[in-house]
Amino acid sequence: MLIKAMTVGNMACCCYLAVCEETREAVIIDPGGDEDKILALCEQEKATVKYIVNTHGHPDHVCGNGPIKAATGAEIVMHADDAAFFGKKEVEQYFSSLGLKPSPPVDKTVKDGETIDFGRESLKVIHTPGHSPGGMCLYNAPDLFTGDTLFVGGVGRSDFPGGDGRVLYRSIQERLLILPDRTVVWPGHGYGGANSTIGEERRSNPFLTDTSWTR
Repeated sequence: MLIKAMTVGNMACCCYLAVCEETREAVIIDPGGDEDKILALCEQEKATVKYIVNTHGHPDHVCGNGPIKAATGAEIVMHADDAAFFGKKEVEQYFSSLGLKPSPPVDKTVKDGETIDFGRESLKVIHTPGHSPGGMCLYNAPDLFTGDTLFVGGVGRSDFPGGDGRVLYRSIQERLLILPDRTVVWPGHGYGGANSTIGEERRSNPFLTDTSWTR
């Protein structure tokens, strides 16, 4: 699987193009703006985009969904819990204050353990609630797209509606840190660096030893 990373949008979201090198079928993960830049990369890689996959429903990760879908015809994929949560009128009104475009309706919902298939590749859904109810990570060994669940040297916020620090900590401990040390972490924002490994985060991420933020 070929992975191309780019930083997009006003909130510096890490967007990824994951391509099956045999068929050139691809997914775009978290298109958070700069749609022309994303589409140019797809053209450069001769990639046919099958899915737009959102690790969660926050506006900085979904605001490019509409233009990318219009340009490619790709289906929008989100965890079922976030599709339901971010579809609520009161939640939509809260996040509209960020001034980012909302996503069109989700085309396909997924749950824990399901796979998102493109070409001869697939991404396994790992449900990691805490940053949002339906936050998910996407695994294709050795690569793990962690969205805003786990950063390099950090973790996602849990003070937005639908967030819960204790749930987030449990998700990281029970769903992510059990993966092999060599697993490559591709985060949703590059606050601490472009990428890392599960082994490095287990050893050095201060938020995984000082759990005061979970209280």
